[in-house]
Formats: sequence, structure tokens, C-alpha cells
Amino acid sequence: MFDLMRRLSEANGISGFEDEIREIIKDELNGQVDNIEEDNLGNLIITREGDPEALSIMLAAHMDEIGLMVRYIDKKGFIKFSKIGGINDQMLLNQPVEIHGKKGPIAGVIGSKPPHRMKPKERKKITSYEKMFIDIGAASKEDAEKLIRIGDPITFKVPFKELPNSLFTGKALDNRIGCLILIEVLKAAESKATIYGVGTVQEEVGLKGARTSAFKLNPDMALALDVTIAGDHPGMEEEDAPAKLGHGPAIILTDASGKGIIIHKRIRDWLLSTAKEEDIPIQLEVSEGGTTDATAIHLTRAGIPAGVVSVPTRYIHTPVSVASMDDIKNCVKLILKALERL
Repeated sequence: MFDLMRRLSEANGISGFEDEIREIIKDELNGQVDNIEEDNLGNLIITREGDPEALSIMLAAHMDEIGLMVRYIDKKGFIKFSKIGGINDQMLLNQPVEIHGKKGPIAGVIGSKPPHRMKPKERKKITSYEKMFIDIGAASKEDAEKLIRIGDPITFKVPFKELPNSLFTGKALDNRIGCLILIEVLKAAESKATIYGVGTVQEEVGLKGARTSAFKLNPDMALALDVTIAGDHPGMEEEDAPAKLGHGPAIILTDASGKGIIIHKRIRDWLLSTAKEEDIPIQLEVSEGGTTDATAIHLTRAGIPAGVVSVPTRYIHTPVSVASMDDIKNCVKLILKALERL
């Protein structure tokens, strides 16, 4: 699973540009499921047919990652950019990036005014992304425009690395971890239910793909497969982020203080009883932070009972997130065993 995780992490696909991830998922599942299709918005919909009289379930994992987009090229060939998705400005400084231009990937680095030339007050402030730029080595605007254009997507260029204790680090773990789980579940699932595995698009910018694909499929129930904040590192209070690496997947009972999803009682009981009877370690979370595709799915049509299963991950929405392969394996096991019960 590490090799596939590496491929997914190092693949590039900010919101609206998920092509590479879509192709990896298709390649992994070709010949192992009943149908694979791409809808109008770019969602990848994979179907494992079940008993026509049984339930249908949608498993959603978003394919997109946070990133940047070319907004302006100045006369010296330096590039100003916009943020795509939730990005804290302080993590951008000095990051290596790739601009996916008309002639292929172009290497660049994010630069800004050096601290040596900052006034004392400036040094104490977080540099805003508006004051940053990307240097691709161009000599002029015309030189840069030979390689890139306004609207080109930009991704962070950080290699995937295995760490001790079954941990690993890489970019885009939110939500290539969910994509890995989706692939492994669809390869091995045994259930009377019809299973729709959906690689959704544009989750990071408004849960867009989940909304349209859920409307199309109208399943009886759904699970979003995502990541959640692990707070088991310095600077975090356990009560603010109790999930820990290596302690199993987290079942999200509510997120965004209830403004996102409040997990349906039947979904909650189904997941908790499965974990207990199969002796699968899990963690429970009531979140006040962000939300997932499940928020859009459960409000589709007349309402779709939905839940969220997430893998605890450190440093989410940065290029150096850290997660545990043991948690991923337990997440796959939990979902497979739960599907057997439908």
C-alpha cells in the first residue's frame, strides 16, 4: 500500500484539475468492478453491483488537493498567484512548486522580501501571500509566457517519504489517503449492497463534486472517506484535537459544530457495532472545525443518511502532512466489515 500511497501523494491535482488522480484510480480498478464512468463535472463513479433488492451506498473520497493558480505575470517574469483551497500564508514561504504549463511542469520557488531587508515591525508579522511571488528563472514577462499562462494550476513539489513506526509524510494527504482507502475497499468489498465509489472533484472549494454526484446516484446511504486533525504533537491541547496517530480511524460524530454534518443515528450505530464486534480500534470525534463531502451529500434530494470515517493526520493542509499506514489499514478493515453487514 505504500507504493500506491506514494503515487497518489506525488500525483498533482488541485481543485478542477484532478486528471492525474482520476487516471490512477481507473488504472487500479480496471477489470475489478462492474462499471467506471466520469460525469459532466469530472467525478469518477465506480460501481460494484449488488442485489437489486438490497441497499445502495455511496463511498466518497475527494481527489483534489489545495494549491495555487497563476494570476499575474510581471514585466520581469515573476508570477503572482491566487490560493485555491484553505491555505495558511505562513506555510507558503520558500516552498518549491511546479506550475503545470502548456509545455509541461515548470519548476519554481515561492519568494518574498528577505528578512535582512525587513523593518523590525515587518519581521514580527506573517508575510501575506499577496507579497509573495514565484520565481521560475524567467528573464522577462515574454520569457515566462513562453512556458506558462494565466490560470495555470500550481502544486507543491514535495517527495513522499516513509518514516519509522509505519508513518509516512507527503503532500496532498488530504485527501489522497481517502482515495487509497476507496481503491482498497472497492478491490475487496463483499456485500449484497450496490456500492458506488466516487472520486469527487472540487471538495476543497465548496464540496461541489459530492453535491452533483450524490444527486445523480441518489444512494440509500453514504460515507465520506477523509482525514482529520491529529493533535498528538507539541503546540496542541488534547481537548482541542484528541485524535492520535496509530489509534485507529476516527468516526466523526459531528463537524463544524453541527453546521456541517451530524452523523445519522443508524450510520453511527452501524459503524460502532461493527468496530466493537470485529475488535477494530477506532476513535470518536466531535469537531468544531471544517467539514467534508458528507455535508453536501446528506442534504441532497430528500436527504441521504451519511457519516464520515477519517484517518488522523498531522499538519493537514501543508505539503508535509504525516499519517499512519496502520490507521489506513484499520479504516479499510472497518469499512469492509461494515459493508458485509448491509
